[in-house]
Formats: sequence, C-alpha cells, structure tokens
Amino acid sequence: MRLSFRTLSFKLGILPSMLVASLALGACQNSTSTNEKEKTEHAKAVDNEVMASDADETTDEPITDNKSAEQAMISTLSDHRWTLISVMGNESQPLNELAAVKDEVRLSFNQYQGQNTLNYSVGCNTISANYQLQGSVLSVDDSMSTKMLCADLNAAENSLIDLMEGDSQIVVTKNDASQEEQTVLTQLTNEETTLVWEGQLTDQAKYNSKGETVFWAVNAKKMSCNDTTSEMCLQVKPITYDNQGIKSSEGQWAPFAGVIDGYQPDGKHDEVLRIQRYALDADTNTVANDNRLEAPSEAYAYVLDAVIESAVAE
Repeated sequence: MRLSFRTLSFKLGILPSMLVASLALGACQNSTSTNEKEKTEHAKAVDNEVMASDADETTDEPITDNKSAEQAMISTLSDHRWTLISVMGNESQPLNELAAVKDEVRLSFNQYQGQNTLNYSVGCNTISANYQLQGSVLSVDDSMSTKMLCADLNAAENSLIDLMEGDSQIVVTKNDASQEEQTVLTQLTNEETTLVWEGQLTDQAKYNSKGETVFWAVNAKKMSCNDTTSEMCLQVKPITYDNQGIKSSEGQWAPFAGVIDGYQPDGKHDEVLRIQRYALDADTNTVANDNRLEAPSEAYAYVLDAVIESAVAE
C-alpha cells in the first residue's frame, strides 16, 4: 500500500502537536500531584504542631487536688484525738479552772450520718455538737450533754462549753523535728482565749480501716477479767436497735479488758455507748450487724462515737 506525499505530510504535522499536548497534560498532572502532596504534608505539620501545643498546655496546667482545704482540714481533725495542753485568756492569763485539769480535757471530731460532729469533756460529762468549717473558721452549734453532777469539775466544764460554742479561728501545725511527729491544733475564740490541743492519731487513721458501728451498754460496776486473776475489767454487753432506733435485743454481760478510745468511765453511771470498731488485722473477719463479743478484744480497736444514754447506777 502506498501513501501519498500529502497524507504523510499531514500525519507528520500532527505528531508535534500531539507531543506538546501530552507533555502539557503530564506537567499538569505532576503539578497537581505535587500540590496535593505539599498540601497533605502541610496538614500533617499543622496537626503535629497542634498536638505538640496541646501537650505543652497539658504539661503546664497545674495539677489540682479534688479535696478542698476545708475537707483536708476536716480529715486532719477527725484523724486525731485532741488533749488540751494550754489555755490562755485574752490578757495572756491562764484560765485556772481549765488549766488545773487540762490533762483530762479531751476533744474529738467525727462524722455521723453526713453531719460533722465533735465531742469534748473535762473528765465528767461528754458534750456533743454539730460543727461547720469555712476556711479557718470553726462554727460550733449549741451543745448537748450528759447530765452527771461533776462537783469540782462543774466550773471547768461550763467554762469549756462557753469557749467551744460559737465561732473560733483554728490552725493545725506539725512539728517534724521532734522524735515523734507532733500535731498541734491552736484555737482562738471570739473572746480572744487561746486553746492549744495536742493531737494523737486515731485508730481508724492509724490502721486505715473503716469502722463498724456497734452499741454497748457499760455497767458502772466492773467484773473479774477471768477466773484466774483478780484484775477487774469493764462489764459490757452488746445492744442492737432497729431502723426506728428502738432497742431490739441485748446480749449477755461480759468482761472487756481492752480500751475504748475517748471513753472515761467514772464507776457511778450505767451508760450506753455508740462505738466504732476497727479490725487491727486485715484477715479479721467481721460479720455485718454481728455485735456479739465472740472475737478477742485484742483483734479490734474501739473508739467512742457518742454516749447515748447515761443513768446513775443503783
């Protein structure tokens, strides 16, 4: 087959145009691909910068404790049992009626049914009240007290009630320089009387275990600890109450050789105590609502919550 010169010229003339168009199309595709690649890399770089910025912001943000200052203070107050070590009037003069019995003056902070409560005593009646804490201001409500006649302690007790009720400024300090860490609570009343209390860690804080609420009757008369010794022990028996607070059952009287932290029996009154019981050994098994005195007393620590009944012994 023979091609004419005109046809051949036409085909040769088209080839350069087609080549130019192909090169232009390839250049456009390469340009588009390069632009898309640059855009992708730029987006990744931006994302990395944002992530780095977020990380820096997270690192620089201060870590805050969920526990407020008031909650931390309430925990510190509740973790200790406080003994009065000094009391000074507004003219730096000691209040003699309290200073004379300061070693017997006790203060404790508790939480019961969602309420912040405190108990205090000069060695006679147990006085209880609700309290609130705002910042460093301790506000104590009107008190309730057992009704024992305290003879020479009446003046000291009335003085302490007057000082505790109402508002006061408090601060807690720790002395790490001593052989044993010493925690001190300083209380300044509205009458500018300063009470200084020394704290001793409670069993709950010491053993880091949740207490079980039990109710015990305590007889004014002690009984022999066992048949082989003349040592005398507290005479106690467990009591249970129903949901309406009505006594539902009582156990048998039994000797108790341990210590109820915060309780000072006077040998003149039969009393009913609300007690928090703490297992000293993690392996000690406690059964809910079982208030029997079957377990050895050494297996638990006992802390007074409140004296709920008190009557002169017959």
